[in-house]
Amino acid sequence: MAKSKDLFDDTAMSFGEHLEALRMHLWKAIIGAVICVVGCLFFAKHIVLVLQMPVDRALQMYHFPDTPYEKREGFDVWDWAEHRLDLDLIPKVRAATKTEKKPPAEQVLPRNTIEVQIDAAQIYAALKQIAPDSVKGTAPPAKDAKLKLLLTADEFEELAILRESKYRVKSFNVQESFMVYLKVAMISGAVIAAPWIFYQIWLFVAAGLYPHEKKYVHRYLPISVGLFFIGVVFCFFLVIPLILRFLLGFNASMGIEPVIRLSEWLNFALLLPAMFGISFQLPLVMLFLERISIFTADDYRKKRRMAILVIAIVTMFLTPPDPGSMISMMIPLLFLYELGILLCRWSPAQPTPFAEA
Repeated sequence: MAKSKDLFDDTAMSFGEHLEALRMHLWKAIIGAVICVVGCLFFAKHIVLVLQMPVDRALQMYHFPDTPYEKREGFDVWDWAEHRLDLDLIPKVRAATKTEKKPPAEQVLPRNTIEVQIDAAQIYAALKQIAPDSVKGTAPPAKDAKLKLLLTADEFEELAILRESKYRVKSFNVQESFMVYLKVAMISGAVIAAPWIFYQIWLFVAAGLYPHEKKYVHRYLPISVGLFFIGVVFCFFLVIPLILRFLLGFNASMGIEPVIRLSEWLNFALLLPAMFGISFQLPLVMLFLERISIFTADDYRKKRRMAILVIAIVTMFLTPPDPGSMISMMIPLLFLYELGILLCRWSPAQPTPFAEA
């Protein structure tokens, strides 16, 4: 009986050729990663500012809830999200509509100058008592009349700096900001270089895959990447503000002044979105387990109650110890679980061309 011919019989590589190919792809991946990290060194400051925006805004609304958000320099991703996506996660001054008269542009005062409003009636009474001739023959002002005065002093600039420090994250040693800068540059560079790195790994692995196996990678890899970024965006724009609002409110109820450290906050702001991105891979994990015949779509449907319990336990360990963040992760995962069942039903496993008859 003739031996069946494998698709790769004519393209077999020796062990040494495999090692040489692996070395080449690894060097290309490392060079690409280094280029991206070096490039991110020039933009790490702006990345840090974007990651600080949720906590900066939450701290300002915690200490000064009646004042509009004071933007830092650079692109304000929160203003973009709230205006483009019509989000109202954190209180802000309502923008004027087309039918309303737009307020005049506010005068930007120097940091050493403040504007105060004084009751005109009190000024009139004081002048009448101290210098009666100056107000002689002048009608007293209206009861609600106000006088706006601009006061300038160097001490006011110190007060402005002190006020702003209440809604800024802090560094507790001299090298912390520099180390955070390098860390953010390295992580950002790795994220940007990830497609190139995975592409080099794919070129090496794809040489040993059958055509039908490559088809699965081409089909489900974009879905995996999309689910990951959806989880990251969902966490950064929806979950983190809820967590900050709950935790800062708890501090207020305990009468404790929150002081947030820069390195600890960035670890939190990087780790939690990554956890959400990984957890959003649930439908593909379910599909993979169905493909290797561990579970079926009917098994997932029948064991839905057990799955809800497992999801609740997992979210309890992956999220901070507050009910808001746990529920924020649990609810999307329940919908993704149902999506996984639908994927298993819509895309049943196909027999491979090399299955035995």
